[in-house]
Amino acid sequence: MASVSYQIANLLEKMTSSDKDFRFMATNDLMTELQKDSIKLDDESERKVVKMLLRLLEDKNGEVQNLAVKCLGPLVNKVKEYQVETIVDALCANMLSDKEQLRDISSIGLKTVISELPLGSNALAANVCKRITGRLSSAIEKQEDVPVQLEALDILADLLSRFGALLLTFHPTILAALLPQLSSPRQAVRKRTIVALSHLVTSSNNHLYNKLLDHLLDGLTSQKVKNVIRTYIQCIASICRQAGHRFGEQIERVMPFIVQYSNEDDDELREYCLQAFESFVYRCPNEITPHINKIIEICLSYITYDPNYNYDDDLSEQSDGDWVVMETEEDGEEDGEDEYSDDDDMSWKVRRAAAKCLEAVVSTRRELLPELYKVVSPALITRFKEREENVKCDIFHAYIALLKQTKPTTGLALDPDSMEEEEGPLSLLQQQVPLIVKAVHRQMKEKSIKTRQDCFSLLKELVLVLPGALTNHIPALIPGIQYSLGDKNSSSNMKIDTLAFIHTLLVTHHAEVFHTHMAVLAPPIIAAVSDSFYKITAEALLVLQQLVQVIRPHGKPCNPEFAAISHELYLSTLIRLKTSDIDQEVKERAIACMGQIVAHLGDFLHHELPVCLPIFLDRLRNEITRLTTVKALTCVAASPLRVDLKPIIEEAIPILGSFLRKNQRALKLCSLSLLDTLVRNYSAAMHTDLLDKVTAELPPLLNEADLHIAQLTLTLLTSIAKLHPVALTRVSDNILPEILGLVKSPLLQGAALNSLLEFFQALVQARIPGLSYRELLSMLIALVSQPQTSVLHKQAYHSLAKCAAALTITWHQEAQGVVEQFLKDVQNPHSDSQHIFALLVIGEIGRHVDLSRINSLKHVILNSFSSHSEEVKSAASYTLGNIAIGNLPEYLPFILQEIEAQPKRQYLLLHSLKEIITSQSASPSGVSHLQNFVPSIWLLLYRHCECTEEGTRNVVAECLGKLTLIDPATLLPRLQESLKSLSALMRTTTVTAVKFTISDQPQQIDPMLKQCMGHFLVALEDPDLNVRRVALVAFNSAAHNKPSLIRDLLEMVLPQLYAETKIKKELIRQVEMGPFKHTVDDGLDLRKAAFECMYTLLDSCLDRLDVFEFLNHVENGLRDHYDIKMLTYLMTARLAQLCPTAVLQRLERLVEPLKSTCTMKVKANSVKQEYEKQDELKRSALRAVAALYTIPDAEKNPSLSEFVAQIKANAELQPLFEVIQKDCTGSTMSETNIMDQS
Repeated sequence: MASVSYQIANLLEKMTSSDKDFRFMATNDLMTELQKDSIKLDDESERKVVKMLLRLLEDKNGEVQNLAVKCLGPLVNKVKEYQVETIVDALCANMLSDKEQLRDISSIGLKTVISELPLGSNALAANVCKRITGRLSSAIEKQEDVPVQLEALDILADLLSRFGALLLTFHPTILAALLPQLSSPRQAVRKRTIVALSHLVTSSNNHLYNKLLDHLLDGLTSQKVKNVIRTYIQCIASICRQAGHRFGEQIERVMPFIVQYSNEDDDELREYCLQAFESFVYRCPNEITPHINKIIEICLSYITYDPNYNYDDDLSEQSDGDWVVMETEEDGEEDGEDEYSDDDDMSWKVRRAAAKCLEAVVSTRRELLPELYKVVSPALITRFKEREENVKCDIFHAYIALLKQTKPTTGLALDPDSMEEEEGPLSLLQQQVPLIVKAVHRQMKEKSIKTRQDCFSLLKELVLVLPGALTNHIPALIPGIQYSLGDKNSSSNMKIDTLAFIHTLLVTHHAEVFHTHMAVLAPPIIAAVSDSFYKITAEALLVLQQLVQVIRPHGKPCNPEFAAISHELYLSTLIRLKTSDIDQEVKERAIACMGQIVAHLGDFLHHELPVCLPIFLDRLRNEITRLTTVKALTCVAASPLRVDLKPIIEEAIPILGSFLRKNQRALKLCSLSLLDTLVRNYSAAMHTDLLDKVTAELPPLLNEADLHIAQLTLTLLTSIAKLHPVALTRVSDNILPEILGLVKSPLLQGAALNSLLEFFQALVQARIPGLSYRELLSMLIALVSQPQTSVLHKQAYHSLAKCAAALTITWHQEAQGVVEQFLKDVQNPHSDSQHIFALLVIGEIGRHVDLSRINSLKHVILNSFSSHSEEVKSAASYTLGNIAIGNLPEYLPFILQEIEAQPKRQYLLLHSLKEIITSQSASPSGVSHLQNFVPSIWLLLYRHCECTEEGTRNVVAECLGKLTLIDPATLLPRLQESLKSLSALMRTTTVTAVKFTISDQPQQIDPMLKQCMGHFLVALEDPDLNVRRVALVAFNSAAHNKPSLIRDLLEMVLPQLYAETKIKKELIRQVEMGPFKHTVDDGLDLRKAAFECMYTLLDSCLDRLDVFEFLNHVENGLRDHYDIKMLTYLMTARLAQLCPTAVLQRLERLVEPLKSTCTMKVKANSVKQEYEKQDELKRSALRAVAALYTIPDAEKNPSLSEFVAQIKANAELQPLFEVIQKDCTGSTMSETNIMDQS
């Protein structure tokens, strides 16, 4: 401590030196000291430092003054509160000084202090703010000193934007000081007053807010001074931008004035009116809806408003081939100098404001797309000829926004039919493509780089929305592309943008389209590869990769016309490939590009291979380029041209083997793919010693830690077993034990399991000594029969059984003997595990081999239905279904007959039937086999639709749904009929069956389902609770998997859906349990299902929802039962991401219930579960609060900021909230607004 005081004293002494350099260095050193976290000042040092810095603010030397101001920032957080007050008082006093320099430096000082004060409602900030505010208000009211006024307004705006909520008591004083300034004669004062007012309204109370708006609207009625009217309109727009969530209810009052003033003959006023419209459209989307058409109409009339210029003369329809650059102002200057000067022309500002306002409408009104394409799109296209560059830029941006809106996004999967139909946006756009090209084609030869960049951005967006749109217009674009790639008329960014556009163009159009233009298109791209700027080279190489695929797509002969171009492509890429001291990106792209060239043109360039293949080897050895090289070689090795890779295989394979040891997942994955491709396509060049270097590295990759790597490893082993079985003679030493370990993994499923089965089949056919069919089978059986240290997981039995069956299927002749052997295990099992395994193996084999010759089989399996173990019963029902798949005519009638005869076993037998239907409906051959049995199965299932057991009913419903998929034309109408049944159970089963007909893949039933979905959803009005619940579940499934089925029904369905979210008193009853009374809510499941549907609709049909109506029901859910609260917290967080403006308008109403959850206490004598439930609720509520807090400007909302301050002050909630906030900023909130539901 003492040393710090000594050091500071030393610096202070130097600050009094007469030498300005001493003073400067001492102040600089003080700055450095103050920035250290560890520094602690005693009271005396604090006083001296503060006094000294305030003195230095008046220093003669400007640099010393500047440094002294900078020191105030870190000092504020290091000294006691009363010292900060001293600083603030001194600065405020200086603000009123006569010396201009001191005033300026003090105002900078105050801004620094304000920006450094810690946020959060601590006493220091509140105190300082109050001290400053009083002084500032009086400074603002003194109109005689304009510079002081301006500085004071600036500081006040800063203060309000950071600490508006702390100054609530001062708000009336501030408002009283600010309002008169709106009619100040000085424009600068008016502008800064607007800024301060807009910050004030974000945190003021409603009374003040209304007072300000009344003042403005009265002003608009009574004022005659043009300047003041303009200011008032600007102020209204600014308030709407800053506090749009509060502005909604004022729209009806404000709109008539703005529309009226927008018709006045005053360009500046028109501009401000259009800016006001723009802020209304962005910030009050709901309330502005009735006025949208009026706004569009006004914008369209002003976007062409150019009274001082005649467009028709200089661009009278020229033929497209004549490029005439428009005469610029400078050329024709001398003619009309006397009458009119272009500097007075303000009309461009009106056009720009109109273009920006149209952009706002386009980017917020997706539902108006068809209308926008009919009205706005043609108008914008005709305005591409705009003469003022800034305006033209905004017109292009508005059109690009329109195209972006048309792009079908993943989450809001628009129904393809509605987008494509006659009047749909895509077909309207398709009709306008020739107009767009014609208009853009002229602009592409403009001198202005900005204009040309906008042209390419627009065309790029167009081909992304409508791939192939420019197929017939390529000739019109080529001159523009050449012009922008030429050296004389382009900057490097212009070239990069042009190349990026060509890349997109090549990707989105058929190769043949470009063949006639190749001679003109290729040379500038090839020239760009040798550009001196690395970014252009990198972009050009990316285009070349695509160009090679266009010149010669796989499977097409090489066109002799392109021989010269192909050679040039190769040479220009080779120069880049050889150079090792170039930018990393260029290196990687040169490698990838050469990979494509060799893969597509390898036969034509075969004499060049000895030159370029060794370079690949070289790049493979380099740590930085190895991954890219592996990908490029995979491309070459997979090429149908079978490029001769013999020269490098010997050296490459050991290197690839060594990559499998590296701790880089992407490298392992790519190396495994390349090795597999090489083994399959170049097996003649392989030999055992070479492959040993690879197989030695494989065992560590075969585990459950990374199933994707394990899958690729197994695929590679399968290829080796098929093509080079000799290389696997030692497989049982190290590889098989790992594989058998993997089989036991509970995680093994899907693609990894399939590749394992393929490996076993390849291995048994490789006839490797010691690995015959019987030996491999006994290894698998040993895993079940040996005494286990740990119990096998249920999934492991299934995997083992599938492996045993895979082996058996390859040796058909052994199948019957093996099944009989396993049947003995089923008849007298030693343990449940052996019993289950034997059943599953029989089932898996029976699926592929007809086992009907074993007479006792079905009865033995049926006997297992009587086992005590549920696992055995389930395995037996699975097996019975599977053996039936092997021979339907034999077993299916037997199963149907047993279902009728054995009511006790019905559930298990129905599961067997479900297994058959699911499996057969997956393939066309299966469907044809099952076709004859469908009527009898259908009748049987119908007899069990009304079973009282819910489990049985669900299986029946699943079977009905899957059967319907086989013959929808006949069966769907039958399901529709049964909805009219008088039995509630029948209706429940029917609606559940419909749920099983909906899947996320396209099916032939879809168009029929779409037509009758409305009939099925009538069940939402069913008198029976259960029917309504399953109807909601089916609706949810449709909304999640195939939104197109229900999008058009939402108008009908939403009122019923919302009705189900309400708590219904008549469904709540009290049950007496001994001395206690217990409340049961029969409507809870129904409400839960309804809220789940609402959550799904957010992601799939957001554009069809009225968000404000939706929010009303979310608000009710926030006060409901535990389960529903959890759902609505999730929805609140999701809504904060998807529609922040709407949520901002409702913040107060959402915060209230969240607050009550977070402050709720559990009763003292509650059980542990109650405490856990409450904790989980609080955590979810805090997540919702954190999500709300990430909405722009939400922190300025008084109720939310006060609640967050409470949370931060609470010892229990504060640490939780901090962790959640970190998570929010890290991942969830920054994701795009659409959740991937694939």
